[in-house]
Amino acid sequence: MDHRDVIRRTVISEKSIAASAFQQFTFEVHLEATKTQIRDAVSKIFKVDVTKVNTVTLRGKRKTTARRGSKIEGKRSDWKKATVTLKPGQVIELDGVNYFQQ
Repeated sequence: MDHRDVIRRTVISEKSIAASAFQQFTFEVHLEATKTQIRDAVSKIFKVDVTKVNTVTLRGKRKTTARRGSKIEGKRSDWKKATVTLKPGQVIELDGVNYFQQ
């Protein structure tokens, strides 16, 4: 798996921005990616030193839509979230802008 396939997107939320003060950054990653693959991908893409990787697999929500007297049930996709801790003093910038800094 290529490094660009491991990291899908950054997760920018209130919680992830607050965690960036402690050098922790959150990414959506491939469901089958291991912690070692995530560590290598973040190191290569952003040129930073990773000290710790925490992962959690989140189940997709069930959704029900009623339309013209019939119910349609569906499910969102499962996804995996990785929180990466960097060495002190290092920052991840996207397109030259640090979205995580308050």
